[in-house]
Amino acid sequence: MLHSLARGDVAQLGEHRVRIAGVRGSSPLISTIPIGGVPTSVVAAILVALVALIHAYILVLEMFLWRTPRGRQAFGTTAEQAETMATLAANQGLYNGFLAAGLALSLVLPEPSALVLKVFLLACVVIAGLYGAATVSRRIVLVQALPAALALGAVLLAR
Repeated sequence: MLHSLARGDVAQLGEHRVRIAGVRGSSPLISTIPIGGVPTSVVAAILVALVALIHAYILVLEMFLWRTPRGRQAFGTTAEQAETMATLAANQGLYNGFLAAGLALSLVLPEPSALVLKVFLLACVVIAGLYGAATVSRRIVLVQALPAALALGAVLLAR
């Protein structure tokens, strides 16, 4: 039984090994480790960091590069459209920055706060990505929703 294992012990659980990370009350805190692979918690952290970096980059595009050729190319706008929408884009960029900051914070917070924040923010990104794909560009599914969904799945598997 997992309850009888000590911190640092490893046990077999289906096709995964589990490592006891600590004990809170009577239930152990465990992290799953795929046999012969990288710990799922490491994969989850990498994917969460990737989503945070994507949104930090979107912040830069929307707040600082919006009117530049790079910004216009990324969003398919003309110089006139970019000028007209610059304030709205900067506002969107700020929201993307908050997502990036929250996801980065979730990587350093202690559990269970980190898990709650990761799940909430990643779910927000998935929903926003699906909405953006339905209303703006299907490409948003690949750029935002898919990475967030993969990160969310990894986070939930690692818990």
